[in-house]
Amino acid sequence: MTGIEIVVGYVFAWAVRKAKRVAGRADAEVDRTLDAGMDQLHDLVSRKLGEDPALQKLAEEAQTGQEEPSDRTRQRVQLALEDAAERDPGFAETLDRAVKQLQALERPADAVSARDGGQTVGGNVYIQSDHGSAAAWTMGNVTMGNPPQPGPDMG
Repeated sequence: MTGIEIVVGYVFAWAVRKAKRVAGRADAEVDRTLDAGMDQLHDLVSRKLGEDPALQKLAEEAQTGQEEPSDRTRQRVQLALEDAAERDPGFAETLDRAVKQLQALERPADAVSARDGGQTVGGNVYIQSDHGSAAAWTMGNVTMGNPPQPGPDMG
């Protein structure tokens, strides 16, 4: 099962987005696919938890403009979701699928990936050497100083 805390974050983000739309501040270029996925997750959680006070408190905190839910509210919603998932394996599976779909949508299309020891960076990289040293992102064997002259064996 995907972490319930991720579900709480998505449900809170949905409530924040809804509050912004109601206030007329929503971005005109909202990703409709992500919106639809968040709507689906919210509907799933709302149907399961119903009028749970923890879920209502989460929505209230989002409407007040909080960036994140309070720790207590997050814990209360998380516990309610964990309880629901334990009691209903079908709900747990559907919840897990919905979160995985949202996570896939959040990955940027132009994301860089690396394999076989490669590195990816989401910003600037600055590599510098000074005082006769060597610097590199990755470096094999390096001999510093005056290396020996190539001999007949070294081609």
